[in-house]
Amino acid sequence: MSVETQEPKPPRRRLLLLLPLVIFLVLAGIFLTQLMSGRDVSAIPSALIGHTAPETKLPPLEGISLPGIDSANFAGKVTLVNVFASWCAPCREEHPVFMALSQDKRFDIVGLNYKDKPENARRFLGDLGNPYHAVGVDENGRAAIDWGVYGVPETFVIGRDGKIAYKHVGPLSPESARSVLLPEVEKALAAPTS
Repeated sequence: MSVETQEPKPPRRRLLLLLPLVIFLVLAGIFLTQLMSGRDVSAIPSALIGHTAPETKLPPLEGISLPGIDSANFAGKVTLVNVFASWCAPCREEHPVFMALSQDKRFDIVGLNYKDKPENARRFLGDLGNPYHAVGVDENGRAAIDWGVYGVPETFVIGRDGKIAYKHVGPLSPESARSVLLPEVEKALAAPTS
């Protein structure tokens, strides 16, 4: 009669078996910490803050009587540049905020229409109202790349000096417009024009 004895696995082998689990738990902890940190995801930093707005010349949206975008027109006034599209559900959510902001005549609001069909963009503005002083069509998305756009909607505050003063990623709510965007607009309005 033979008695089989099973040799215990060496401790090194056990550690190798547990290593993937330990790595997973560490990564999960890091991700959970980031999610629970309460960071404002709309405050994604932009390398363009403090730099002159990218040179942008976009054709106007056909069928509406507004000019396209020419970044040379930003100098001397505070301008909000809103990147939007008719297919973007959050753009529809924030649109009433821009309609309300358009009542403030101290700054211009410019729409950068991102990868949209002209007829859909016209219908979007016709149905929801047009808060913009100009609408430029970025059919292939090249201008949005120059602006460092992560996705729509995004809004930029351009100071009188033509430099980007602030960037908001995601849809604006009435609260975020009041507590975050408008204070940035006020700073831009108060800044010297040199």
